[in-house]
Amino acid sequence: MTASLTLAPVLDLKAAEPLKAELLARRGADLTIDGSSVDRLGGLCLQVLLSARRTWQADGVNLRLGSVSQSFADQWAAFGAPEFNSEGGLA
Repeated sequence: MTASLTLAPVLDLKAAEPLKAELLARRGADLTIDGSSVDRLGGLCLQVLLSARRTWQADGVNLRLGSVSQSFADQWAAFGAPEFNSEGGLA
């Protein structure tokens, strides 16, 4: 069974540490991230998410990006961050 993590609407500097803690609590298990309610994605939270992706890959478990809001997608792309491919990995 894949666990799910719903991201907060505002992923700014204040949200980075709680996001890191939530991800670490789920480490070692398949996880789907729901970004459908994200209005603002800051650089530090982007780094936390990218780090999580690499950690899950190193651990040999799946981290998938599920539904995302248009704001999340636009801001992710504006940073020039690598996309999650259909298998959940970085493209």
